[in-house]
Amino acid sequence: MNAGDVVTAVLLPAGAVFSALGALGALRFPDLLTRLHAATKPQTIGLLLILAGVAPQTGSVSAATPLILVAFFQLLTAPVTAQTIAGAAYRAGVIDRTTLTVDDTDQGT
Repeated sequence: MNAGDVVTAVLLPAGAVFSALGALGALRFPDLLTRLHAATKPQTIGLLLILAGVAPQTGSVSAATPLILVAFFQLLTAPVTAQTIAGAAYRAGVIDRTTLTVDDTDQGT
């Protein structure tokens, strides 16, 4: 067993756990904002850990390049999507504004 196998053996299950906990949170959390948090942060970390676990098994940098692109686009799109959905829900009045700790929009109260 080489070092790449050890890295893979650690990172793949860790990524799976993060992804599973994110999915569980998306199902169990009570409101839209906390569900968005669960759907973006742990899922993104889980995917990055899985990609980092797969990378040592590819054997070359050119074979790992698509993994880097997937990670880049995940980091780019997940936060933007969550922000867009949350902003639309806020403007539509779906979010209970009394539960917000900080409201930087100057709307509401």
